[in-house]
Amino acid sequence: MKKTSLFTQIGLIMTFLFFPFLSSCHCDHETEPKPDFRLGHVLCTDGTILSLCDYSNSQKEAIGIVFYVNPDLNADLKGYAVYIHDLPKYAFADSCGVAQNTSKSLLELDGNSNTYSIYTTDGVSSPMANAVFDLWTFGQSAYIPSVAELRLLYGVKSFVNDRIFAVGGDPIRDDDENCWLWSSTEVENQDADKAWLFSMNYGNIHETPKNQAHRIRPIISIRK
Repeated sequence: MKKTSLFTQIGLIMTFLFFPFLSSCHCDHETEPKPDFRLGHVLCTDGTILSLCDYSNSQKEAIGIVFYVNPDLNADLKGYAVYIHDLPKYAFADSCGVAQNTSKSLLELDGNSNTYSIYTTDGVSSPMANAVFDLWTFGQSAYIPSVAELRLLYGVKSFVNDRIFAVGGDPIRDDDENCWLWSSTEVENQDADKAWLFSMNYGNIHETPKNQAHRIRPIISIRK
C-alpha cells in the first residue's frame, strides 16, 4: 500500500508541474488567427461566403469565386472574388483622346478606384464601366480589375475555373480567340488613347486602343 501511495503522489506532482506548459501550448493553438474563407470558396448574392460543399447544400445563389485571400488579417480588404460570368465585349471608352485618370500602375491592386475614375471622367463615356456599374443590386460592387489583380487571377485560373464550373458559371476562357480581357489600367504616357489588355492564355499584356471592344471579367472586393 505504501508503494502504491508513493507512485500516486509522484504522478500527481508530475501532472502539476507539466500542466501549465500543456495548457499554455493548447491556448496558443486555439487563439491563432485564421481567415474566415479560403481560395475557391463561393461568394453568394447575399454576401455570405461558403465552402463549395456548404454552398451545394444551401439554397443560395453564387455570384463569385474567391481567388485571393489577403494574408494580412488586420487589413480592411480581406480578399477578392471573381464574377462567375463574363460580360459581353465592350469598349474601354466610346472614343479616344481623353485620359480617364487611372493610376496606370502595373503593380497596384487598384481596379476599384480605376473603374470609378473611368466611370466619372468628363468628356468621354465608358461602355465597359457602365455595364459593370449596372451589375449590382445587392449592396456590393463589381469592378474591372487592374493589371496586377488580373495577374493574381491568372495564377490560380485552373483551380478557380473548376469552382466556377461547379456553381454553373462560365469558366475563364484561355483560347487564343477569347483569352484577352480588358484591365482597368491605362497605358503610361498614352493614357488618352490606350489601355492594357491581359491574356488569360499566356499572362502577358498588350496595349490597345480604348475604343476597341473586348471581353470583361469583373471582380469583387471582400470586406468583412
